Amino acid sequence: YQYLSRYKRGEDLDHFLFIPERTEGSEKECLKLLLEFCGRHNPSWTELSNFTHFLNFQLSKCEKSVFCSPAVGEDFQGF
Repeated sequence: YQYLSRYKRGEDLDHFLFIPERTEGSEKECLKLLLEFCGRHNPSWTELSNFTHFLNFQLSKCEKSVFCSPAVGEDFQGF
């Protein structure tokens, strides 16, 4: 939710620090955002679950990638 809401608002995600313990938004807002970004019209709970698991996996890999770290700075901005 934190990444998707910032992405929707057009905020810079390169310097965003994900904090899993911090709660943002309500359950209703989260569901609305997931439905918007899922890419399916009227998705099932299984499709939403698969989407969130896949997105979480990809974002976790991105957070750990050297190509997305501050070490590369401006060379890979937005990567």
